[in-house]
Amino acid sequence: MIRLDVDLTNPGQFFGCCGVFELAQRLWPGVTAHFVDAQFVVSDGDLNDLVMRTVEAPLEVLEPGNQTSSALRLAAPFDLRIDWWKVERGLKTWAGRMSVDRIAMSLRRDLPNTLSKGFFDDGHVVIGADGKKVEPYYFDGRRGATALPLDVGFSSDALSLETVAFSATEFFTLFGLQRFRPSEVKLRVYQYRAWRAPLPVTLAALAAANSIPDDGPLLQFESAFRTDQRKHKAFSPAVPVYGE
Repeated sequence: MIRLDVDLTNPGQFFGCCGVFELAQRLWPGVTAHFVDAQFVVSDGDLNDLVMRTVEAPLEVLEPGNQTSSALRLAAPFDLRIDWWKVERGLKTWAGRMSVDRIAMSLRRDLPNTLSKGFFDDGHVVIGADGKKVEPYYFDGRRGATALPLDVGFSSDALSLETVAFSATEFFTLFGLQRFRPSEVKLRVYQYRAWRAPLPVTLAALAAANSIPDDGPLLQFESAFRTDQRKHKAFSPAVPVYGE
């Protein structure tokens, strides 16, 4: 069994759990998962094994000439293609010189460190293979909350500040969003439900999108612009939705 502590108001941690579930069910077919209070529970499997096999599996760039938006494939034993950002434009947070594969590979290299340091709560500056700082995708609500110039009074991007990133949260969200999508309630504003019933992955994805009944908490977040150029975005912290 896999148990993860999760802050449900952080969309990155929620969809990071979904990414763990996606990869777990490819290693251990038939597993179910659900949220119990402040934990995410997968019915079978081992987190250490999942992380190490994720690190060891080839991560292929399927469009070498398209660094910003190339589809990726996590090879055997997962055999998972990810390209959700080609249709879900509102959820895509990176642009310009940010390379989707460079970020993913840098985050993945750091995953073993998260196993002994709180997994979703292990945060530090991420360094790429070239020894340079790598900015994450900004899926993590903790980072998004400090990235918006209107909130903090200045742009951390414009000043090239080195800020903390949470590798497991960012990496597994990239993979979780391939199947698990929030429901868009208005432009760049989304909702997700932390389902309470143990479900297989196909039904869980529907429950997360609030498309089938479940009594788990419903939360709402924004994929907000974090720069004046209105190209780069960040997931904001989520707030509970009441009175549906």
